[in-house]
Amino acid sequence: MPVVEAEVTVGVAPELAFAVSQTTAPVRYRWDPFVREQHFTDGATRPGKGVRTFTRSRHGLTMISEYVSFAPPRNVGMKMVRGPWFFEMFAAGWRFSPAAEPGHAVATWRYSFHTRPAFLRPVADRIGVWLLGRDIRRRIAGYAAGCADPEVLAAARESLAR
Repeated sequence: MPVVEAEVTVGVAPELAFAVSQTTAPVRYRWDPFVREQHFTDGATRPGKGVRTFTRSRHGLTMISEYVSFAPPRNVGMKMVRGPWFFEMFAAGWRFSPAAEPGHAVATWRYSFHTRPAFLRPVADRIGVWLLGRDIRRRIAGYAAGCADPEVLAAARESLAR
């Protein structure tokens, strides 16, 4: 199964780093270059295990995903419930841990996937690794910028106070 991963150290504590990663529209659009539209489904108003989200990517593709783990401030995991035809399976996991420098966090994001149809997998997987690798690096760079954006940080701090 192909896997792509990106890591960045940000100048905020893990609790706040996690909260930034869970910001929602319109704040989310300030830092996340991948997402063009995103919202909770089925009446949910906050992230949590079992909650589903609708996402439209910058590519115009849509996906319904479900939180399979939600453990603030350490990690969050999601799986695709419905998405682009060429993904047989797609999952994402984001981890947050203290960095060596106090008050900083290391964010590690990982995507894993299977493409279809199976006979195209040898080529499709290489294309997927290249494309998703590029996207995850752009996305985590945007996230790092969000961790320094006063508006994003204010929204993340507000979510921590709830």
